[in-house]
Amino acid sequence: MEISTQHHAAEATADISVVVPSYNHARFVAQTLRSIFRQTLRPRALVVIDDGSRDESPQIIERTLQDCPCPCTFIARENRGLAATLNEGFARTSGEYFAYLGSDDLWLPEFLAARVWLLAARPRAVVAYGGAYSIDERDRIIDCTSDWARYVDGDARPMLLTTLAPLSPTVVYRRAALPAQPWNEGARLEDYELYLRLSAAGEFAFDPRVLSAWRQHGRNTSLDLKLMLDERLAAQARAAAELGLSAQELAQHQARARFRSAQEFMRQGHKRAALKLFLTDPRGAPGAGEAVRFFAGLLLPHTLLRRRKQRMRQRAAARYGALPL
Repeated sequence: MEISTQHHAAEATADISVVVPSYNHARFVAQTLRSIFRQTLRPRALVVIDDGSRDESPQIIERTLQDCPCPCTFIARENRGLAATLNEGFARTSGEYFAYLGSDDLWLPEFLAARVWLLAARPRAVVAYGGAYSIDERDRIIDCTSDWARYVDGDARPMLLTTLAPLSPTVVYRRAALPAQPWNEGARLEDYELYLRLSAAGEFAFDPRVLSAWRQHGRNTSLDLKLMLDERLAAQARAAAELGLSAQELAQHQARARFRSAQEFMRQGHKRAALKLFLTDPRGAPGAGEAVRFFAGLLLPHTLLRRRKQRMRQRAAARYGALPL
């Protein structure tokens, strides 16, 4: 099923197309779409592709798009996976810039204006990105990348090889930098390999403002820590030649990536998996101090780790308040 509509609005329009890949997010997708409708700089086109949802997503999307202030297309079809859906959406759009927004995530009203302006001001940049709030199923802010992510401006290769990467709802791409099929349809993690390849082609322009919200809930692929690590290591191996990495350099970066993942396993309370991962290559610890802190964390009772996480969420809620939509 494919439905297209045309709307003519007086608001400023940017030469950017937006794709929303939708899958089983009936509870959130209307809010996602309305966050695009509220942009101060409107996209030239919006394409929504429902990737075989088994819930009420298609009906909700069709109703919500009746209020879309820009030209929009809705496609509902069988499931093909996120990367294939993004490639289809990319092929159906045009314009100088491209962005996509997951059907459970949100943009704040100034998002597109800020990212398009940044790319226009930075002709060597292939990507513009920024910080993001993490929100729960009830739209409560539970974290913010500004508190922990050491994002960089310019050469993103060293950052990406530590496995720190932009969150997808913060990113706008320069379309000319993207290949004909940007997303690897054989990968489970859709964007990390693309970031690696783009980092060899140009700069990543970083905007410290927080203009997006990434939603955490039980269906997030990114909560599967083992899958995330396996996919990132595989992507690094595939992109190594483009990044100019020797076999020894790749091994060093992957040892560091395993240690970082072991730290995350530990913070999530998966201590046995964390220790096993660390022991596969202890050289990944960047220094003795971090290794000591890692083992100290393993000795802490899981209840203390859980309480610490709860306190961090409470502090984030107190610091940032309600989501500024």
